[in-house]
Amino acid sequence: PITPHCVGASCLSLGLCLRARAITMAFSAIEDLEDYMASERTVELFVPGRICLMGEHSDWAGSYRRFNSSLLPGMCLVSGTNQGLYARACRHPSKLIVTSIDQGGNVCGPTEFSMDPQALLAAAATGDHFSYVAGVAYQILVRCHVSGLVLHNYKTDLPARKGLSSSAAACVLAARAFNRVYDLKLTVRGEMDLGYHGEITTPSQCGRMDQCCAFGPRPVLMTFDGDRLDCEELSLKSTLHLVIVELDGTKDTTVILQRLTKCYPVPDDDAQRGVHELLGAINQRIVRAAMAALDCGDMAALGALMDEAQEHFDRLATPLCPSQLTAPNLHRVLRHEPLRKHIFGAKGVGSQGDGCAQLLCRSATDAEAAMRIVETELGMRTMPLQIGASRPVGQAVVPAASFSAASFPASRTTPPALFPLLDADGILKPAILLLVEQAVDAGLAKVVIVVSPEHKGHFEALFRRPPSPREMARLPPRLQRYAEKIREVGAKVELVEQQEQLGLGHAVLCARAALEEEAPTLLLLGDHLYTTAHPEGTSCVRQLLAAYTGTSVMALQRTAEAHVHRYGCATGKWDISGKASWPTRFGDGGDAEPRRVHLTMLVEKPTAEFAATNLAVPGLPEGTYLSAFGLYIITETGALLQWLADAADARGASPTAPPLQLTEALDVLRAESGLQGYLVDGTRFDIGGEPQAFLETVNALAPSLESVSPSEVRGLSRGRSSGGA
Repeated sequence: PITPHCVGASCLSLGLCLRARAITMAFSAIEDLEDYMASERTVELFVPGRICLMGEHSDWAGSYRRFNSSLLPGMCLVSGTNQGLYARACRHPSKLIVTSIDQGGNVCGPTEFSMDPQALLAAAATGDHFSYVAGVAYQILVRCHVSGLVLHNYKTDLPARKGLSSSAAACVLAARAFNRVYDLKLTVRGEMDLGYHGEITTPSQCGRMDQCCAFGPRPVLMTFDGDRLDCEELSLKSTLHLVIVELDGTKDTTVILQRLTKCYPVPDDDAQRGVHELLGAINQRIVRAAMAALDCGDMAALGALMDEAQEHFDRLATPLCPSQLTAPNLHRVLRHEPLRKHIFGAKGVGSQGDGCAQLLCRSATDAEAAMRIVETELGMRTMPLQIGASRPVGQAVVPAASFSAASFPASRTTPPALFPLLDADGILKPAILLLVEQAVDAGLAKVVIVVSPEHKGHFEALFRRPPSPREMARLPPRLQRYAEKIREVGAKVELVEQQEQLGLGHAVLCARAALEEEAPTLLLLGDHLYTTAHPEGTSCVRQLLAAYTGTSVMALQRTAEAHVHRYGCATGKWDISGKASWPTRFGDGGDAEPRRVHLTMLVEKPTAEFAATNLAVPGLPEGTYLSAFGLYIITETGALLQWLADAADARGASPTAPPLQLTEALDVLRAESGLQGYLVDGTRFDIGGEPQAFLETVNALAPSLESVSPSEVRGLSRGRSSGGA
């Protein structure tokens, strides 16, 4: 049976959930819990911590505009971290059952709560370890029709009590678990709202800023105007190398807030007016300057702004609460001269005081040096934190097992990915070879192709079996050299089978065992071809790789209303950062135009009526929409694959089950981790659709023969006849 362990506030404050003897009992109970979850449909979850780069305290200060309209809105520049909480969740008929494993491997739980509003409210009021989850469950229960939940936080690499909002992450995790398990269709903002109200149901009085961890590990501008909260997702051009310093001092956040909130809504004296200036005009100027620094990757400017923000805080806020904000340990770190050559700037974290400090370091090497200095010379503990760090894209997956009904009977013997096409070099190639060449030429080390069992032999013949000596002798020299190139390309190809064609999402899921789930993945559609219109001839794949900044991104193309029913479509908000103004003529290409879109919705093959109502994008001509180009870079490969696996389990094996599409998974990824769109310079050809589309592709590529010299054309046909033995 599942039994409760480790309930009490001390387990959180000490970070030790169980004594040695109890650990064995807890692990046994967790094994029982995992056995139960193995029989249920589970969802995989991740929620990061958050760090406030600029704008602390302005969240609650901005809320006072409800009572004093002369106040300026609060503005915070925050970001999710790479560290966070990993969990699995499933339904339970009547109880809330929670476990957690902290950063040190200490186990807490399983702990059971009755799914009764009063019981959950009482549990939240205790302030115990799982009070945050109980508070969120209470808020869910009074708003939605749900039963119970099992939430197993099986891994944590987010430290508690470091100013990274581990409590807010736990609240958002609980809200997201209910949302995903019960398909409540909450937006990220909805999860944030439930997380916030769940946390303030406990004795913790957090600000609204903390729940921005729901946006995932990316920077967000949060604006607080009375009861209104606006969130704008930002792009990060450079990696932030931060070091969090645990100051080992005393700090009472409650006292700090009591002293500062006395200045609101109307100041009584010059000192209180100074706090209004600090959290109003000064804060807005610094946050906007920090956004500009992030946009152009100017880390030196960002560091200088951190120093400036700290100076203003010391001058205007510390006199209101000197007992907590004088912070000798914090200023000892900030003034330690040996650190300065390794950092761009530094400031306090969270509510300030002697809790934690953040150092913005010049590089990863400088971060290591700063940590050594702080630990050896100042005797304080440190933790590295990278924001925006991303691995290069080194793997690709190409679903190529689809059956094209429109191309029957040709597709009965040859899948669209093997249809022959004349390439720009004058060589007749299977379509898949054009795709693989683009990926390999762009620097990818591995290309996974998903094929049907009946056609796998054709792909093996292309990539695994070179021409025989007799066949090679019949080839002209140019094709002999090309045969060697195919062999080199084929060494980077891995073939996996899709036993049944159950949708594009299912095809991607079939590649799971061949992919590194912690690495980003390029996805190319096997029945699409991409030709570039870039002025420098940069391939579409290279364009998308160049646009990749660590957040998942999909290539987009403008599409007329008459054709939107053929493609997945998207809408969102243009990223015009760094642009002086909107172009006077939009839609004609050129560097002056915005190309990056912060996506807000993805829809699979919408009707024209739906597109007109829901998918219009400002700046595009009337009747023009953004559709999927067929190229994607997925940062959260493992999360996408897990969502597809969960969805496949939910659909079951029934032959009447709907196809497992990719668009819905991408939309979940967009909501939870971020998904950008990027307009590439090029044309997409769908060779798996109507025969007319294939003919258009052939004709579009055919003029490329003009770039092939007559001698090369003659050389292609100068080989010996293939007839005879």
